[in-house]
Amino acid sequence: MTQFDSYERTTLSVRGTALDSRKLAGTFFLVLAAGFMTVIMLAAAMVPGYDFRAAAISDLGTFPETALLFNTSLVLVGVLNLAGGYLFYRTHAKRWLLAVFALAGVGAVGAGLFPLDAGGLHGLFALLAFLFFNVQAVGTATRLDGAMRVLSVLAGGVGLVFVVLMALGDAGNAAAFGPIGHGGTERMIVSPVMLWLVAFGGYLLAKGEEPDVPTQHPE
Repeated sequence: MTQFDSYERTTLSVRGTALDSRKLAGTFFLVLAAGFMTVIMLAAAMVPGYDFRAAAISDLGTFPETALLFNTSLVLVGVLNLAGGYLFYRTHAKRWLLAVFALAGVGAVGAGLFPLDAGGLHGLFALLAFLFFNVQAVGTATRLDGAMRVLSVLAGGVGLVFVVLMALGDAGNAAAFGPIGHGGTERMIVSPVMLWLVAFGGYLLAKGEEPDVPTQHPE
């Protein structure tokens, strides 16, 4: 076997590993987002009189009928985002972007482990998740092109705008919530980025060409 043949086999192995990582990451993102949106819908339907406009999404983690389902799903969202973020990192090697995925995942796990009725820790973790899941979408746009890049910026940008509006509303300026109320504002933070994760997961699964790897030649 020549040195060039050895190099080619190594390169193909690296590309194959990156391709597998990308597809597995896509699976994780698609499952976490579609699963969480389904849980929110089902949990809201299980609680008599749940007020979509006034109630927080995290209220679903405090009702006896839905607490286990909702809080477990939040932890799973965080774990899958951490795992998917690491696998995606193996295809781009940008540590700052890995850190964003990690912070979003930690926020979701913490919000699930410390429900809304457990005190202030829930609010801190929820804010971490609200903020960094949307930063994650915008940051990921730097690794994409075409329509997917535009969708990433749009989804994350919308979410970040509503993070600011929620902060203003929770600080005492209820007018910041507008006609959709606190519950609607939270959903405008969560829903766009979850829909983006579904699209991004499908994008990673369907993308046919091999991932970029450094082009080197044996000396």
